[in-house]
Amino acid sequence: MAGVWVFAETVDGTPKPVVLELLTKARSLGDMTAVALGPGASKSVETLGKYGAKKVYVHEDGAFRDVLATPAVELLARLLAKDKPDLVIFGMTYDGRDVASRLSARLGTALIANATDIGAKDGGWAIVSPMFGGSLLVTTVPKAKGPTLVLIRPKAVTAEPAASAGAPQVETLTDPVDTSKPVARVLRRETEKASGPKLEDAAIIVSGGRGLGAPENFKMLDELAAELGAAVGASRAVVDAGWKPYSFQIGQTGKTVKPTVYIALGISGAMQHTVGMKGARTIIAINKDPEAPIFKMADLGVVGDVHKIVPQLIQEVRSRKGK
Repeated sequence: MAGVWVFAETVDGTPKPVVLELLTKARSLGDMTAVALGPGASKSVETLGKYGAKKVYVHEDGAFRDVLATPAVELLARLLAKDKPDLVIFGMTYDGRDVASRLSARLGTALIANATDIGAKDGGWAIVSPMFGGSLLVTTVPKAKGPTLVLIRPKAVTAEPAASAGAPQVETLTDPVDTSKPVARVLRRETEKASGPKLEDAAIIVSGGRGLGAPENFKMLDELAAELGAAVGASRAVVDAGWKPYSFQIGQTGKTVKPTVYIALGISGAMQHTVGMKGARTIIAINKDPEAPIFKMADLGVVGDVHKIVPQLIQEVRSRKGK
């Protein structure tokens, strides 16, 4: 059976949500090993096992948290040379992209980015990646020497615990991490204050575009989101204009979301944006331009002025809630 590894990013010992998605996919492809690095990484072992990891490498040196990519690349290169897995999967996060690209250069092997699916094919791997905003799916079968490295987009796989999971074998590594070379270091971390559900996890998202007219008009999106228990998102045009921080951005260069309901307000539906939200189960769009591309993918489209419709919508929701 093929050896499949997952680069298991953790935050204070908790696997990032995308890691659980990677584990779900990886266990269908072969014997799975996870690699968890950084302080507190050992706390993630139980969760990694529940999602199908049969073996977990753990190294808790602080360098994996404080130095960008280099220590992880050095360690992975050594472990891969020893164990020789067939496939290594990374989440398409900032750290995942950084580590995977450097590791690809180090090993001289193929790296396929932006993938949404992987399957076995002729003794190798067939990797599916969306192109042109998802209007075309391309299947790549790497012929370079192994292991094949793949970056998978968040929300491409639905995370599910393994049906018959057991406690994984744990190998705790303590070998010294060399940080004497000139490297980029993390000097400060800041936690952004937020209320309501996280954008990536929200069942309902209310998202705004330049059609709102001005940054202060996001206030009505905040009110609507508060009534619906939703998260607020934004298009790249809004973020580029400085109306909202980058953490709100949904799309190709922002976050990928997959809510039950996505409400697009004043968003035209540019490909850059829709590629990050097209997985929503139900899409509702309000835009005064009847030719806006967003209507082609909306389940419910309303042609009208968001400044008139949204306040009425908020009032109606409050009324039904008895407020």
